[in-house]
Amino acid sequence: QVQLVESGGGSVQAGGSLKLSCAASGRTFSSRAMGWFRQAPGKEREFVAVIGWSSINTYYADSVKGRFTISRDNAKNTVFLQMNSLKPEDTAVYYCAAGSRLVAVTTEYDYWGQGTQVTVSS
Repeated sequence: QVQLVESGGGSVQAGGSLKLSCAASGRTFSSRAMGWFRQAPGKEREFVAVIGWSSINTYYADSVKGRFTISRDNAKNTVFLQMNSLKPEDTAVYYCAAGSRLVAVTTEYDYWGQGTQVTVSS
């Protein structure tokens, strides 16, 4: 069992930055792929980024590539999402998720956090 709690969301102007954190409980965190997803009002949940257990492999959605960076600290059971050059279209609820593979499909993730709101104003 893995429990995930996101934090770090908030309101920021376009061009600004935010850093999201996801604290995990459970002994299997360090062996799991960790992903970030987001869901805007009226839209489906979409993939943002994923990181492998060793941090060697990371993948990003094209829409955030070059602006967002995913990282993890296995000693602290935490995964991060550094978001720079934010745009109004990045506005969404951001969720972290734990899975077993580095994939962009929501159904492949076993555990989800409750989400944290990110609002970017123009």
